[in-house]
Amino acid sequence: MSENTFDLVILGSGSGGYAAALRASQLGLSVALIERDKLGGTCLHRGCIPTKALLHSAEVADTTKDAAHYGVNATFQSIDMVQVNKYRDSIVDKLYKGLTGLVGSKNITSVAGEGHMSGPLSVTVGNDVYTGKNLLLATGSNTKTLGIEIGGRVITSDQALQMDTVPAHVAILGGGVIGVEFASIWRSFGAEVTIVEGLDRLVPNEDPSMSKGLERAYKKRGIGLKLGNKFSQVVQSDTGVTVTLENGEAVNADLLLVAVGRGPNATGFGFEENGVKMDRGFVLTDDRLRTNLPNVYAAGDIVPGLQLAHRGFMQGIFVAEEIAGLKPVVVDEMGIPRVTYCEPEIASVGLTEAQAKDKYGAEKVAIYEYNLAGNGKSNILGTAGVIKLIREVDGPVIGFHMIGSRAGEQVGEAQLIVNWEAYPEDVAPLIHAHPTMNEAIGEAHLALAGKPLHAHA
Repeated sequence: MSENTFDLVILGSGSGGYAAALRASQLGLSVALIERDKLGGTCLHRGCIPTKALLHSAEVADTTKDAAHYGVNATFQSIDMVQVNKYRDSIVDKLYKGLTGLVGSKNITSVAGEGHMSGPLSVTVGNDVYTGKNLLLATGSNTKTLGIEIGGRVITSDQALQMDTVPAHVAILGGGVIGVEFASIWRSFGAEVTIVEGLDRLVPNEDPSMSKGLERAYKKRGIGLKLGNKFSQVVQSDTGVTVTLENGEAVNADLLLVAVGRGPNATGFGFEENGVKMDRGFVLTDDRLRTNLPNVYAAGDIVPGLQLAHRGFMQGIFVAEEIAGLKPVVVDEMGIPRVTYCEPEIASVGLTEAQAKDKYGAEKVAIYEYNLAGNGKSNILGTAGVIKLIREVDGPVIGFHMIGSRAGEQVGEAQLIVNWEAYPEDVAPLIHAHPTMNEAIGEAHLALAGKPLHAHA
């Protein structure tokens, strides 16, 4: 058995792991990056990138269906899933090739194989031991199933991404991010879709006004919603699936997507056996991402909090800089931008209205909603929606929430406003190009600053 020593050993090469590897190498540290699957992790291969490629195909389908409205003579005929998948794979393959080349060009030892923590700072892969002065655990997440047996006509997002046909009728268990994104894709592709959500609204982690906006849009698109109804039973046959709800109602479909979220992929790697403190499968850390063991860190989906690739990415950079002694600024969970890439998209950063009132008191919070009906580019694109701003009275903006086509492209400025604790009066004088959807951010801040123009105060 051979032993290799590094400044940093990383178990997992998803967004957090490879970001830590690249930054640590940049800072002159020797790095071993251990991965049992493919470099890039879930986001690149089974999550963010392939689903967004499918969503773009869905957008093209919707645009083609509406072509006559724009004076374009085009006819929508059908969805060719073989070609859709070919397009999706071309995007993934290009990014994978680029990332592989980038990591290979750095002072990073890439190790292919199943890694297990075999000591306080060691990971064993086959007959080799990789020991670090520091160890980063970044093994990501996997799909939850709530005990439902997966197989046949009952699938998770992993299988949904590999389908070569469009089902006639899909039931989706879960109205969170994954559920509403696949609902959007399949509806655009021509499927009948029904979402079953145990809570009383879609995307329950978002501000309720965003949920209401999405529910209105989905009803208009013909997507069925069964909200506030938990499932009690799932039965499949050769011809379909029946989901029975606790109220006795039954939903019949050709296929059931179980989209009830993702859980930490942190068991079976020897973490707990080597003394890493865990809770409900998550690895516990302090705000500097240190576990209870000296020089052992964790990042990404195995750490309680938002399960977002860009969160893991920034945490990976943070750990590398922490190890190098740069004392980076702690990543603020509430300052992390969030986007749900359905149609219409939802983008948010900071506190919801309820969270803000809880924290500051209802009398200390001011709310303003700007309707995109007053925005020229939104009218050109044919999207409805709103921007909802939340501020402390006489204080900074502490919450930004937006729903509308391509809303995710606006969250960059939103996260700067919230994270830099800008006042509406600071943003209002900034010039936003006309006509853009981005201009709506300026208009919303003008209104919140007390001088609305294309808006009703």
